[in-house]
Parts: sequence; C-alpha cells; structure tokens
Amino acid sequence: MSRRPTGTQNQIDHPSLSEPPATTNPKNRSPVPTGWWSRRGLILALLFTITVINFIDRQTVSVLAPLIRAAFHLSNEAYGRIVAAFQFGMMTGELPMGWIMDRFGCRLGLFSAVLLWSSATGAQAFVGSGAQLGLTRFWMGSSECGNYSGGMKTVSQWFPVQDRTLAIGIFNSGSVIGSVVAPPLIVYLAQHYGFRTAFLVPAGLGAIWVVLWWLVYRNPAQTQATAEVPQVPLKTLIGQRAAWAVMLCRSFVGPVIQFYWYWLPSFLYSAEKMSMTRIGAMSWIPFFLGSVGGVAGGWSAGWLQRRGAGQFDVRRITMYSSSLMCLASFAVPFYHNTLMLFSLMSIAIFGHNFLSANMYGAITDLFGENAVGRVTGLSGVAGGLSGLVFPLLTGFLVDRVSYTPVFLIAAVMPLIGTIALLAIGQRHRFERAAES
Repeated sequence: MSRRPTGTQNQIDHPSLSEPPATTNPKNRSPVPTGWWSRRGLILALLFTITVINFIDRQTVSVLAPLIRAAFHLSNEAYGRIVAAFQFGMMTGELPMGWIMDRFGCRLGLFSAVLLWSSATGAQAFVGSGAQLGLTRFWMGSSECGNYSGGMKTVSQWFPVQDRTLAIGIFNSGSVIGSVVAPPLIVYLAQHYGFRTAFLVPAGLGAIWVVLWWLVYRNPAQTQATAEVPQVPLKTLIGQRAAWAVMLCRSFVGPVIQFYWYWLPSFLYSAEKMSMTRIGAMSWIPFFLGSVGGVAGGWSAGWLQRRGAGQFDVRRITMYSSSLMCLASFAVPFYHNTLMLFSLMSIAIFGHNFLSANMYGAITDLFGENAVGRVTGLSGVAGGLSGLVFPLLTGFLVDRVSYTPVFLIAAVMPLIGTIALLAIGQRHRFERAAES
C-alpha cells in the first residue's frame, strides 16, 4: 500500500479533511435503527420517490420536444439552448444547494429545494415562447441539483459504509424509473388534456412530497448521540486531489445519461421515424433496465466489500466493467432494427447507472459527512459545465451532420471519467478512508 505523502501534499490530504473522520464512522456512533423498514428505510423510500418525481419533471420537455418545438418554432440548436439553460441552472445552484445541506441539514435543505423546483415546473405550463421556457428551466435546474447533494448527505448520515452504495443505487434508480414513467404519463396527459397540463401534474406531486418529508425526516443528531464534526472550508476541499477526481469523473459521466434523457425521443421521432404513441409505449424500456443497473451496481459494491475487497478495488471492478457496457452506444446509430436498437440502448443505460451508483459511492469513500454535500455540489458544478456544453454540441452536430458522432462521443465518455477518478483518486486515498 502506498504511504502517505509528506510536506505540503500531506497538509492537503490530511485525513481530517479528505477522509471520513472517526466521528463519522459507524463504529463510533450510537446505533441507529438498522432495519430497512425502520425510519431510515422510510427516508430512503422518500429519497427514491422524489428522484422519480424529479426526473418526471426533467423528462417533460424532452418527451414533449416535438410538440414544443412545433408550437414555438424551435430548431435543434434552439432546443439545445433550452436544454443548456437547465444545465446552466444546475451548475449555478450546485454549490449553494450543497452548502445549504451541510449547513442547515437535509430536512430543511431538501424541503426548500423541492418546493423551489416544483414551483418552477408548474410555471412552465404558462410560458409563451422558447425564451420563457429556457428561463423557467434555468430556475428549475438551480434547485433540482439539491436532490443529489441532499440525497448523498442523507445516505452518508443514515447508512453504514457497507450499505451506502446500495442505498445510493436505490435512490438513484429513481432517476431511471422517472424516465420510465415519464413518456407514457406525459404523452397521455398531452394527448388528453394538452401539453401544458403535463407540467402541472409533477409539480403537484412535488408539493405533496415536501409535506411528507417534513413530517417524516429527522436529522440523525436528534435520534442518536453524535459528536459535532467541524465544517471543512470550501477552499480546502477545492485544494484536494480527491475532489478533482470526482469532479472530472462526473463531468464525463453525467452528460451521457442526460443525452439519452433529453434527446432520445427526438432521435426516435426524427431519425427512426417513430410516432409519438410508439415512443411513449417503448422508450421506457432502456430506462427501466437502467434502474436495474443502478441497484445492481450498489448491490455488487456491497457484495465485494463483504468479501474483503478494498474500497479502491470495489470501485475499480464495478466502474471499469460498467464503463465497458457503455460502449454499446457506439453501435446505436448503425442499427435500425427495433429489437437491436433498444437492446443496445438498454445495455448502455444499464451500464451507466451501474457506474453512477459507484461514482457517487466513491464520494462517501473519500469524504466525511461534514463535506459530502459540498463535494457533491462541486462534482455537480463540473457535471453542469459539461452538461451545458454537450447539448449545444449535440444540437450543432445533429443539425449539420447526424446523431452518429454524438453516440460515438457518448460511448467513450464514461470510460474516460472512470480512468480520471481512479488515477487521480489513487488507491491509498480510498484505503485510508476505509480505515478511518
């Protein structure tokens, strides 16, 4: 095992800053109820549910893209700017939301975030132009990023190390379940009540959720004796290699699933000549299998941990294997047989969500709960920046070339992100974190 660096680097990588401190180790805590049907199981169910609602919110524009583009006379590049506005909002809001979660806790933090983005979702029902839609999407993105910083912090507080990746995989699988539910639900609402109604239903679901969250959630400090953990300055976090490792990883991994979320209906409609009805009936399939991938990624990490694998080896095995699955995106634009097309997309999305559960799990490997919210926010800023650029690039390439180069780029990005995380994060950082 590599030894700790000395000198200036030692100050940067001091274990009290870059690793979970002893007070965050489950061995040093009074036990919380550990059954999956205890309060923590209910909290996880609420995290899963709001992630489902979140991704119904996000998918509404992409599923309705053919109708919205016709109503507002939008080109591919104009639609790409609307997608980019949402991503810019995500990037802008990541750090403030992460700071709120670390400073005020997840009860108030997630309550505020969901209330804000549900209001923005409802406001989209009343826009009259592409510019107005872009503004409301920015508003929504600036608060929706709290879903992950709040969810990650909640998991780091309520779950022991060996269960965290599975818990992350379960709540993160809500992203693909939301993507499964969104197409048939939104198409049904649009066909029967008009496309504007499709924005009001998920907004109402979010309003119901905030009430349930406020009634159910309690900070762990209120239910167990937990020592106070000092806050780590943001400047210190930014100076750590581990923070840059997760930031680079998310910057390459995040835009790939976003491409599938936001562009799949348009790809199927324009390139594969599918009807809106058929898109609504079939486009949920890859995302459903993606949700299985998220849970499988979390379960696999726990299985390896229980058999003695070190944290670095757990992430290396799970992330490299799943990033290879993502290479299936290479072949998508070259097959027009429906079965083969959806099989390839399903493999790629399964692999992506398997990888994502372990990417987020790596944050809890490398950082204590006093920094998880802001580090998740930092990684979200990096992912937001790449997510801002990638839709613009996608619109440019689709208008001037085709979808083919976009699928080719999307195929290799998860592998690049995995290499960045494991090369910069380094084995000894994972192993020291596991020992603290």
